[in-house]
Amino acid sequence: MIALSLAEIAEVVGGQKHDIPDPSVQVTGPVVRDSREVVPGSLFVAFVGERADGHDYARAVVGAGAVAVLASRPVGVPAIVVEDVQAALGALARHVVRSLGATLVALTGSAGKTSTKDLIAQVLRRKAPTVFTPGSLNNEIGLPLTALSATAETRFLVLEMGARGIGHIRYLAGLTPPRIGLVLNVGTAHIGEFGGREQIAQAKGELVEALPEDGAAILNADDPLVRAMASRTKAKVVLFGESAEADVRAENVRLTDSGQPAFRLHTPSGASDVTMRLYGEHHVSNALAAAAVAHELGMSAEEIATALSEAGSLSRWRMEVTERPDGVTIVNDAYNANPESMRAALRALAAMGKGRRTWAVLGKMAELGDEALAEHDAVGRLAVRLNVSKLVAVGGIEASWLQLGAYNEGSWGEESVHVSDAQAAVDLLRSELRPGDVVLVKASRSVGLEGVAQALLETGAEGEVAAR
Repeated sequence: MIALSLAEIAEVVGGQKHDIPDPSVQVTGPVVRDSREVVPGSLFVAFVGERADGHDYARAVVGAGAVAVLASRPVGVPAIVVEDVQAALGALARHVVRSLGATLVALTGSAGKTSTKDLIAQVLRRKAPTVFTPGSLNNEIGLPLTALSATAETRFLVLEMGARGIGHIRYLAGLTPPRIGLVLNVGTAHIGEFGGREQIAQAKGELVEALPEDGAAILNADDPLVRAMASRTKAKVVLFGESAEADVRAENVRLTDSGQPAFRLHTPSGASDVTMRLYGEHHVSNALAAAAVAHELGMSAEEIATALSEAGSLSRWRMEVTERPDGVTIVNDAYNANPESMRAALRALAAMGKGRRTWAVLGKMAELGDEALAEHDAVGRLAVRLNVSKLVAVGGIEASWLQLGAYNEGSWGEESVHVSDAQAAVDLLRSELRPGDVVLVKASRSVGLEGVAQALLETGAEGEVAAR
């Protein structure tokens, strides 16, 4: 964080200083909420959670070098006490962002946010110092913590914004006002909470409504609900996609033999070829979104294409491809799942597994509400249509819907199996995998299927595992 004194922070957040002998002492380190992340110069934010109360760690964090604690009550060590810790954290982030000379890029969408954010960051940091959201810390706590990690040297601040209801993105954009706003897509993730795709579009579009007139709205030309958001902003509109009308578009899209996308990138400033290190055709749209942002910030088509071709995955368990010494390939995409990302992952599996035996180890997609049965059934059917060799549906009733969809799609469904839990899936795969097989592991985060991928890698780790 840019250096601020405790007196300045207290004024910004409207807090009272307690047990602070010298208010001029500066916070020079990061703002953190996890006591394990404290380093000398930190400001520790004490949240009260379901399992732990951050205030209980106050003495320990100060002993570890924290300058003070942002708290909701006195804690016997230097503290700035406020009524609402979350609101105070947001106010501090708003102040710091306004003090920076950085360009703020915000993005949202139903699927692909984290992968696209990682691509944008890897492209932009070739041009200037860039700070970006780690992992998926895109909510009312994670976003301000990311913003506060920016320094005076930061030129680009890339922030992922998530939403579980109307008004969430409006709130986040108020904390960290963007100049460039990117909307990837409107899908069915969290549809059970929103009530429908139109409501999701309403929520996602709050990002473009927050843009200034001299800003830019980067919109997906291939998604009608996103494209319609052009009418909701006074900012410049830049379209990306495979549509001929897109300002930044892809032509000659194809997959390599290993399932990595390649295409000809066209921007208003020129064209250049891209061959990505990531897996799956769905990354083409993510790459075009990143390219549109980079073009708007002055990068040439050649610079963007080179950066996209060299970019990798920065976040765990998102199409993380690892080959065991025995030739079995594990695709760990277990961080999260929704119908759109599940379909994309299955198509990537089919492309990667041409001429090989393929396994789809799938679990529940959460928060689909009344659409849950139909969406799980559809995913099971798609696995059959893509000729995936075997479906392993893991878990409860949602998994049974996956298997039912596969079974009802055709005779191949007899190759599907429903197992009760992750350990049962591991046991099955350990006994049946053969050299050369490709295994996709994917479900919503709550299912915890990353453990299946890890167990399978450990099983095959007779020698050094070669990660690609």
